[in-house]
Amino acid sequence: MARVIDGDTLAIGEVRIRLHGIDAPEMGQPCADMRGRELACGEMSKAALSAMAVGNMTCEARDLDRYGRIVAVCRVAGRDLNAAMVAQGAAFAYAKYSKDYVQIEARARREGRGFWRAGVQVPAQYRASKYDAPAPVAVTGCTIKGNISKSGHIYHVEGSRSYAKTRIDTTKGERWFCSEAEARAAGWRAPRS
Repeated sequence: MARVIDGDTLAIGEVRIRLHGIDAPEMGQPCADMRGRELACGEMSKAALSAMAVGNMTCEARDLDRYGRIVAVCRVAGRDLNAAMVAQGAAFAYAKYSKDYVQIEARARREGRGFWRAGVQVPAQYRASKYDAPAPVAVTGCTIKGNISKSGHIYHVEGSRSYAKTRIDTTKGERWFCSEAEARAAGWRAPRS
């Protein structure tokens, strides 16, 4: 039986398995819901994988990572757990290492599933920020900034007056959006001026 370590890592006995092509929020990584309330996204991702990783599991090794873990695609009853985690928005496609789940992520994003309904920093960016490395500007190519200020929840598009000076802090519920429609649906508004 598999033991879930986090949203992208399992252990079968003493063998650790890193799920191929996906990246889940780190344990302790915060995010925010649509109302800006802080959530424990690493724990949420782990819970999603725990709910799926029940039953007879098979894992097909693809590689070894730098920590010596087997990198694999795992299945329960024929269901690709890696794909399922991305499809429900509980993990991100890890395009740096594989393009296998990029289209699934795009659909989850369009449909606002899981973390795509919340403000969460891409795990690789979160890890980089913990070590004071500069993080990329936008979350997975979404460039609209959802800022929370005294004036409320306001989104800024590229080229707008306040765009360049607006900083996003996802730990405070601020987030990135992929479209103005997505921002409005989440309760943000355009600036008044």
